[in-house]
Amino acid sequence: MLGGRLEARRIRDIVMAVGLLIASSPLIAVAAIAVRVGMGRPVLFRQQRAGLRGRPFTILKLRTMREPDAVGEGAVGDEERLTRIGSILRRTSVDELPQLWNVVRGDMSMVGPRPYPLQYLTFYTPEQSRRLEVKPGLTGLAQVGGRNALSWDERLALDTEYVAQRSAWLDTKILVRTIGQVLGGRGISTPGYTTSPGLGSAHSSGEVGATECDSGALGHDREQTQTSPPAERLP
Repeated sequence: MLGGRLEARRIRDIVMAVGLLIASSPLIAVAAIAVRVGMGRPVLFRQQRAGLRGRPFTILKLRTMREPDAVGEGAVGDEERLTRIGSILRRTSVDELPQLWNVVRGDMSMVGPRPYPLQYLTFYTPEQSRRLEVKPGLTGLAQVGGRNALSWDERLALDTEYVAQRSAWLDTKILVRTIGQVLGGRGISTPGYTTSPGLGSAHSSGEVGATECDSGALGHDREQTQTSPPAERLP
């Protein structure tokens, strides 16, 4: 029974992801060209994320920020790194469309808890770790429930609620609500931040734990490089 549900979910994921990739390929191509012209290479932002049972995989998204050394010396904030085209891509969630390929590959599902950076694993409570019992998703209960406007405690609580209650009907409701969320551009950033405070900064302030991440569906990742300091943002 469980195997049949998982197989049906996988078939649904492949059909939806392939269909959306085909439909959005012209848009992705135009956005990729804009990123290449405006920011140079690489066009894609890649980062290791925790997947099913915490296994790492490489998440994909279109770049929205300049490299730190392209902005200037010293500490560089997100406001300085986020480009005009990047702001548009985030507001419309077009930057997250490459993750449809992650769904096709089987790294992610269309619906599930958002995949967070590997360093976040050490901050989860046993209850919050239940979010790793299912594949991460392009969108999820936390994303349609407020995205980056939610606190970390609220996001993680919604993730574990999804794991406990997941069903085909719940997935359908989340997917439908995601359309309105994306079209309305609600909850893309946390009030007072260009990108959301990371789990690590929340932990240090007593809220929860970790460093940079994303709210997905489509939330936004703070793009880190080898030269950039860890964190302060979530998607």
